[in-house]
Amino acid sequence: MPADSGLNPSPSAQPPWTQSGRAPRIAIIGAGMSGIAAVVKLRKAGYHDVTVFEKTDRVGGTWRENQYPGLSCDIPSYLYQFSFEKNPDWSHRFSYGPEIQRYMESTAEKHGVTRHVRFNTQVDALRYLAPVWELTTGDGQTEVFDIVISATGVLHHPSIPDIPGLSDFQGEAFHTARWNTDLDLRGKRVGIIGTGSTSAQIVGDIADKVDKLSLFQRTAQWIHPLPQKAYGRYWKALLRKVPVLNTAAYWGVAFSIEQSFVRATLGNKWFLRYVDWACRRNLAKNVPDPELRRKLTPDYAAACKRLIFCSTFYPAISRDNAELVTDGIERIEANGVRTRDGRLHELDVLVLATGFKADRFILPTRVIGEGGQQLGAQWDGSPRAHRATSVPGFPNFWMLEGPTGPIGNISLIMVSEHQIDYVIACLDKMKRDGLAAMAPHEAAFRRYNAAMTEAVQRTVWVTGGCQSWYLDKDGIPNIYPWTPRQYRQEMRHPKFSEFRLMRAAEASANVPQPAKEAEEV
Repeated sequence: MPADSGLNPSPSAQPPWTQSGRAPRIAIIGAGMSGIAAVVKLRKAGYHDVTVFEKTDRVGGTWRENQYPGLSCDIPSYLYQFSFEKNPDWSHRFSYGPEIQRYMESTAEKHGVTRHVRFNTQVDALRYLAPVWELTTGDGQTEVFDIVISATGVLHHPSIPDIPGLSDFQGEAFHTARWNTDLDLRGKRVGIIGTGSTSAQIVGDIADKVDKLSLFQRTAQWIHPLPQKAYGRYWKALLRKVPVLNTAAYWGVAFSIEQSFVRATLGNKWFLRYVDWACRRNLAKNVPDPELRRKLTPDYAAACKRLIFCSTFYPAISRDNAELVTDGIERIEANGVRTRDGRLHELDVLVLATGFKADRFILPTRVIGEGGQQLGAQWDGSPRAHRATSVPGFPNFWMLEGPTGPIGNISLIMVSEHQIDYVIACLDKMKRDGLAAMAPHEAAFRRYNAAMTEAVQRTVWVTGGCQSWYLDKDGIPNIYPWTPRQYRQEMRHPKFSEFRLMRAAEASANVPQPAKEAEEV
């Protein structure tokens, strides 16, 4: 556990860590991939007094939470890995969930992350007591930290559909993130509500095992083929012998994705045409029935929603024991799902592949900043952050994978690493200049988000004509609208003029100072 910080119960009366000669106490919320990266990189930068609060009993985040059949990553393995822990032994080009979870656990153990983690400890509240934060856990315990880093991720609050009668179903019913791993699906009648990436993977895996599969579709999805490949022992041995090849693969895959699918989402017409062609060809090649093919054809542009990469879905849904149901759901009954045409689809198992609440982030943890303002009330269904990492009025509070970050078809591990590098640069700035706290100027925050809102109008997320989980309650995509290269540059070179740089007296006043004019985004 971290060493004694020297803070007493009157934290506001103590000199800030930058002036007292002690190390900052840093709290990290979440032990998923971004939390693991944060601990490793903070320690390498000389920040060792780190405590990670993890609500469950293991590290891994989304890969620990999701255990459904067919689970795999749609980002190539050589990119979906930590830069400081390249793995030469990936079994496939696109790794499966259990292998990624083992990688997360082994990385955390190898780099000493787990000894910093308090497992089974949920954080209920964070309150700013200038210039520190008071953290309250689920059992009512409180502690004080100089810095708080939210590493909770984006997709971790299951979205349960509001369908009449859901609680009346007498069979097994669960969300995909709460999969019953003890359940044997062989010979069962299985219904799946939802048609996103998770649903596509499950359908592709279980269709040949169940007696009957009913997929309830509200919106058809564009699906790009997944060029899966198993790696042989000679290739793995070569990567172990010549590690630079793994690094070359890491950046090579990143470059290829950024020059193709990313450019398509940002509005490049040539690449959009390619993605459209590849998806249509995949559909035509793998769904011989013209009526089924018609039902599976979306009425919006490819890549408007997060593009699905899967090669098993179309053959599976084309099986004789599979049915695509496009009539709307009227209600759920004890024995199955009643659709609006009056038909009862009798089921033994009902799976909710209905996604997650993408606007929550660290919520429902109560985060109370300067002047008593609450983060949840400030966001109000349309979360925003400054460069996806910080919010005005919440000094010394940082986020990894926060609102307005690049969360499309790219590696979130890479994104998280760049963001923690950005946070470390800010901590170094505080230490050099003896600062007590820092938070973005309101003017810089507004300027950045206004520029983002304008730029996102040119992306396929707006022009493609779809509804997706990228959209906030105002219908604006809550996602970074520029290139990953530009984001990396922003993370490598923080603009400190965008921040209120507060010394002890100003921070303790607990009142935001007038915003200075910030540099252009």
